[in-house]
Amino acid sequence: MTTPPALLIAGHGTRDEAGAEAFRDFVRELGARHPELPVAGGFIELSPPPLGEAVTELVERGVRRFAAVPLMLVSAGHAKGDIPAALAREQERHPGISYTYGRPLGPHPALLNVLERRLDEALGGGGAGRRPGDRADVTVLLVGRGSTDPDANAEVHKAARLLWEGRGYAGVETAFVSLAAPDVPSGLDRCVRLGARRIVVLPYFLFTGILPDRVRLQTEGWAAAHPEVEVRSADVIGPEPELLDLVWERYTEAVEGDLRMNCDSCVYRIALPGFEDKVGLPQQPHFHPDDDGHHHGHGHHHGAHSHVH
Repeated sequence: MTTPPALLIAGHGTRDEAGAEAFRDFVRELGARHPELPVAGGFIELSPPPLGEAVTELVERGVRRFAAVPLMLVSAGHAKGDIPAALAREQERHPGISYTYGRPLGPHPALLNVLERRLDEALGGGGAGRRPGDRADVTVLLVGRGSTDPDANAEVHKAARLLWEGRGYAGVETAFVSLAAPDVPSGLDRCVRLGARRIVVLPYFLFTGILPDRVRLQTEGWAAAHPEVEVRSADVIGPEPELLDLVWERYTEAVEGDLRMNCDSCVYRIALPGFEDKVGLPQQPHFHPDDDGHHHGHGHHHGAHSHVH
């Protein structure tokens, strides 16, 4: 019987230790769920263990084939360029290994259901116990990480639209906590201009961390200055069973070759206005600061990613 490929989880990394430990706990839970195959996880930056160390761990356990799944909601520079480049580097370091690369997680119906649950919790209900009409005066502000990649920011807008469809909210608007406009205060201002009187700010993040904390602080600051508007903060997605199931689904896709990554609006393939210079850039690894012997830089490192079709 052929041994199934191992599972490698690739995370972004955070300076928040609780968020990093939530990722590591998640990887351990996946391993406990699937004792039939080796499971490891690592970060691109900011947190230990680095992705290369996770690959080495698998190799030392006798793994020659693995499927890598990015534990990320949108396909931005990390998922498109940094992780593939890092994996290519690991293949050079460990001759004889082979891997397939899965796609990011969102926006998936299972995650939208978790987001809906977080909204119900913020509104004080338990989901099924709330009447559909209770949502008719609720405007949701979905806050993404933010990226210099317009395709990644557009994916957050897509998630917002899918969250709005059929759920009865007055509206679902979008904002970003870094690198992209509108920011959280501007997003809340927009909701009010659209007539919102009850707003729930919903962080589009998997785990706790510096940026979700910033979303909550900015929300609280804006709410204090606008006492006439009811504003509530929802929690992050968290290590829910739906997330564990979804990562396994992405693993299965990668192993079976059923990959459907979005390339139609990618700056590395298509000349989008203002981003024409990115088309066809050579791919360079995004080195982890803890990866000894390599220099870390955030400059000219995103390149022509190698999507598997």
